[in-house]
Amino acid sequence: MLDYVELEADLSAEERMIRDTAREFVEEQVRPDIGEHWIEGTFPTDLIPELGEMGFYAPNLEGYGLPGVSETAYGLLMQELEACDSGLRSMASVQGALVMYPIYAFGSEEQKEEWLPALGAGEAVGCFGLTEPQHGSNPTAMETRAERADEGYVLNGSKTWITNSPIADVAVVWARDRSAEDTPVRGFLVETDRDGVSTNKIEEKLSLRASITGEIGLNDVRVPEANVLPNVEGMKGPLSCLTQARYGIAWGAIGAARDCFETARQYALDREQFGGPIARFQLQQAKLAEMATQITTAQLLAHRLADLKERGDLRPQHVSMAKRHNVRVARDQSRIAREMLGGNGITADYSPMRHMANLETVYTYEGTHDIHTLILGQDLTGIPAFE
Repeated sequence: MLDYVELEADLSAEERMIRDTAREFVEEQVRPDIGEHWIEGTFPTDLIPELGEMGFYAPNLEGYGLPGVSETAYGLLMQELEACDSGLRSMASVQGALVMYPIYAFGSEEQKEEWLPALGAGEAVGCFGLTEPQHGSNPTAMETRAERADEGYVLNGSKTWITNSPIADVAVVWARDRSAEDTPVRGFLVETDRDGVSTNKIEEKLSLRASITGEIGLNDVRVPEANVLPNVEGMKGPLSCLTQARYGIAWGAIGAARDCFETARQYALDREQFGGPIARFQLQQAKLAEMATQITTAQLLAHRLADLKERGDLRPQHVSMAKRHNVRVARDQSRIAREMLGGNGITADYSPMRHMANLETVYTYEGTHDIHTLILGQDLTGIPAFE
């Protein structure tokens, strides 16, 4: 696989093992059928417990049955999953970074003991409710509300574009506490079988089709005080979760781009036109050279982020730069790879067009490309262009 400047020569034995295990699992268990799942708009739900058995949910967390691997190992895992399909990485990323992480970081001991082992094993599925129908890039304007009642809270509101919600057992829902001064944002663990909860599936997507996406409807949903995440208040809660997930996306997008490159390179070597392989033509070599260069710069950025994260120096703005850059690289290079495959490239027999369509979602979700641009702009100038 493409590793032009030999970054993987510095991997530890554990990191190599996790990379190779994930790659083998994907090749044997997922890749043969993922094109059909994409066409049908389904996710291979039978793999959810297998992903848990492999330790693919939040492996960079420690305790509660979680392995506590390095941030590089976690990134390599996300890379290998997305080399298969963005929907596969999204499922694992949401389960780990957006559901298990907030419970781990902000939950009570009872909440951790109840949910982390089950979620880590894939015995339970979680989802993350932040985006609303009218509030995507500006989550601080959320309208979902919580009000105190009977030793707990009553929740009302709606969330949309929620990965896993139709199959989730629990939702981490962010809502404004209308019973408190200044109506702070708080996190709630909402079991999806509670009265008043609906999780309708969003149909007819043209991107990320091998991923289950839905809504969360909350109609006078009663939750006890024990379901409130006790150790966070305000937008720090959901935004810190997004930083964790975006870190995984920055790695995952490399996997999609690398798979496109490898597919295009092999096709160019195998496809014969005008008396020989098309890989001998300068136009094709120029495309491969540019793809390799762009993917290598993305790899360098991701590995640097892992170092910063390990030593506690990673800032959200660092992650914004990597998410913005690496997803753009993957999006652009998937199109070039599809182009190199000619007419054959529009079939499900080859991965680049599926990746290309998926990356339109990845380019947009968890902070659009433009929003991450403005985050960097504010960090560089001190002036928030949002206001």
